[in-house]
Amino acid sequence: MGAFELGGNGGTCADKRPNEQLGSWFVRSGWSKGELARQVNRRARQLGAHHISTDTSRVRRWLDGEQPREPIPRILSELFSERFGCVVSIEDLGLRTAHQSPSVSGVDLPWAGPQTVSLISEFSRSDLMLARRGFLGTSLALSAGPALIEPMQRWLVPTPAGAGDEAGPETGRRRGGRLSQPELELLESTTMMFRQWDAQCGGGLRRKAVVGQLHEVTDLLQESHPEAVSKRLFKVAAELAELAGWMSYDIGLQPTAQKYFVLALHASKEAGDKPLGSYILSSMSRQMIHLGRPDDALELIHLAQYGSREMATPRTQAMLYAMEARAYAGMGQPSKVKRAVRMAEDTFADVEPGARLEPDWIRFFSEAELNAENAHSYRDLAYVAGRSPTYASLAHPVMERAVELFGKDPEHQRSYALNLIGMATVHLLQREPEQCADLAHQAIPFAKQVRSERVNTRLRKTVDTAARSFSEVAEVIQLTEELQHHLPETAAEAV
Repeated sequence: MGAFELGGNGGTCADKRPNEQLGSWFVRSGWSKGELARQVNRRARQLGAHHISTDTSRVRRWLDGEQPREPIPRILSELFSERFGCVVSIEDLGLRTAHQSPSVSGVDLPWAGPQTVSLISEFSRSDLMLARRGFLGTSLALSAGPALIEPMQRWLVPTPAGAGDEAGPETGRRRGGRLSQPELELLESTTMMFRQWDAQCGGGLRRKAVVGQLHEVTDLLQESHPEAVSKRLFKVAAELAELAGWMSYDIGLQPTAQKYFVLALHASKEAGDKPLGSYILSSMSRQMIHLGRPDDALELIHLAQYGSREMATPRTQAMLYAMEARAYAGMGQPSKVKRAVRMAEDTFADVEPGARLEPDWIRFFSEAELNAENAHSYRDLAYVAGRSPTYASLAHPVMERAVELFGKDPEHQRSYALNLIGMATVHLLQREPEQCADLAHQAIPFAKQVRSERVNTRLRKTVDTAARSFSEVAEVIQLTEELQHHLPETAAEAV
């Protein structure tokens, strides 16, 4: 095989100089060249890029200045971001990005209906086509800091009347048949079904189906409809785009996830649904917490709270307070964490059982989810505070309650697995390796069942930490062997 088939690399070797930026991140990571090569190959398989087979000599060439082809730069960006708990961009690694069309680059997009439809249509079509070819070739970079927050703040700005009406032939509305009420209701119920599948099975199983449905809805949006119908279609598009983003996030496609979230926020603005917009912003906040950007997460949550303050239900408000606590925990601010946790609990107490007017997208935020988020806030505080036993003891009963409640909930299997793992990490913080091993052992069947890279990664990290800290404990040794047998580090068919 040639170099492209083996490593997916290009660029000439003439006039190249060592890539000092990549070298610096590589040295600080503590990885060997072989370990980085293995991680690149695993992530490439997740993306469907099965032609990539990187080895130590290829990594050495990158360090020496060779510029790899896509999707290698994006893969390296994601791997180093996860390693260091912050966004490490392609440019930070001294790598070049491919030319991108407006639909796949950046998050600062026009806030106008026809353009939103066109951008969602193009991005979802690109996602489907590239996934079918077995390789997500578009180079997406994560946005963070002001580059992310400032464009999202425009969600609050009223769109001028007639904005975007000068759309060209690509985005102009076509004449079409009227959608009937039953057809609209079927679209809405299908979105609810996809959301249920995601909760039960993880993001890897139905992601392409969600993206395909989203693309079909954008086709409908390019036809002429009464305003009320258009708003309902935009709402469906927003929910599907958020779900496509959430599923992408769940399987580790972080830049793709962020792009869908941004497009979902644009669609929710066209639908005139601010609570839905706040929910989408909360999903973006979760992603920023995952990527080690709690300051960005807090900005997004405050934007969501402000934008939906007059119309969000108590359940939605409680969810936003819980996410605010998660952000403050990542920033190491215990007094603000405790206040936000208390606000989440107090507001959730106002939720009316069986409230009929609440949208389906917030139904997930149950008593179990409230306890889970608050427990993770205390757990995260414990990590930030140097494995503080005080905050670990605060997390313990709340996480235990979350595990108990999710254990009775057959619909949210992924959440049950994540909280079993969360409880295991609390036991680790309390230096109780036997209990940690027991909880992690219970999570293994669910990790095998759901298609979620988040579950797999968290489980592996927890077991690795236990093995490093308590390598002589019999239960930990047995758990490590069991994990290697049942959940070997082979990539999920993620796209």
